[in-house]
Amino acid sequence: MENNKNIALVVGATGITGSNLANELISQGWTTYGISRNTNSTIEGLISVKADLLDIESLETALENIAPTHVFFTTWMRNDTEEENIRINSTLVRNLLNVLSPKKSVQHVALVTGLKHYLGPFEAYAKEGKLPITPVREEHPRLPLPNFYYAQEDEVYAASERDGFTWSIHRPHTVIGYAVGNLMNMASTLAVYASICKETGRKFIWPGSDAQWNGISDVTDARMLAKQLVWASVTDKAKNTAFNITNGDVFRWNWLWYRLADYFGIEASGFEKTIKPLENEMKNDKDVWKKIAEKYNLKEYSLERLSSAWHTDLDLGRPLEVMCDMTNSRTLGFTEYQNTEKSFTDVFDRLRTEMLIP
Repeated sequence: MENNKNIALVVGATGITGSNLANELISQGWTTYGISRNTNSTIEGLISVKADLLDIESLETALENIAPTHVFFTTWMRNDTEEENIRINSTLVRNLLNVLSPKKSVQHVALVTGLKHYLGPFEAYAKEGKLPITPVREEHPRLPLPNFYYAQEDEVYAASERDGFTWSIHRPHTVIGYAVGNLMNMASTLAVYASICKETGRKFIWPGSDAQWNGISDVTDARMLAKQLVWASVTDKAKNTAFNITNGDVFRWNWLWYRLADYFGIEASGFEKTIKPLENEMKNDKDVWKKIAEKYNLKEYSLERLSSAWHTDLDLGRPLEVMCDMTNSRTLGFTEYQNTEKSFTDVFDRLRTEMLIP
């Protein structure tokens, strides 16, 4: 067993949130384990643990000699229905906490969810027109709708009651950060789309709604989320609290879209009468990307590994402006700040450096 004071177990350490969190923990001197189904992590200092969270025996074997003090849930599994999302994603939280329970080592559990906590599934607000008051606040009541975030929270609360650990819930808006092969990555999706536009002379067309184009927005840099996760897990007054987490600035896409286009040296086109989904815009670009990758000797020839147009469409197609209130964090002393334009350009710079975009 480890003697180090803080021993972290990051669930989903290869994802956009988990990988940035692992880097933050390691930089602060934590012993850091990353548990995932595949262990192809390139993070220096991360101890990879391969296990299937839906298989108790697999978990017991993998964690036999590991007694974490802090557990961070940063991932979920996407399923076809919300009922299935609830069943699968509550099970993976429950299984892990049940396996760790006899060790009596866990002091704090942090769970990352998101703004669907307030908005519900896309169908809920798109079809029923039930729009929450923005900025969304942590004390907003749960919606009377099936939501796997609620189910995951309830598993954490129940285990906390049983085992006596503290908890924190973290609700980021769209997470912007570096990660390859991540299924929900707006920054790399837009970088790939912009690179295709540049190569083919196409316009950088806004894919989203009028409300998102003209409304106030915010996003969450994965590095900010990582800092808040660590802060909440070691700050007594922040225990047993839910937190929104965003960069701390606000913007309108009708400004930022042109700034992103300028970075790539391409012509942007804003909202014009109707939503123009990115999924449609990029549906025939697999071969285009392959040619770009060959021409510039890029590392990744697969469009799917770098971009997720469907996810960007869900975020930018919302029929309402969405922004978060950060009072909970601010009043308890979390005052980190991140410039949003730089969140995007930092990812773009890194993708270029890593030879993933031209």
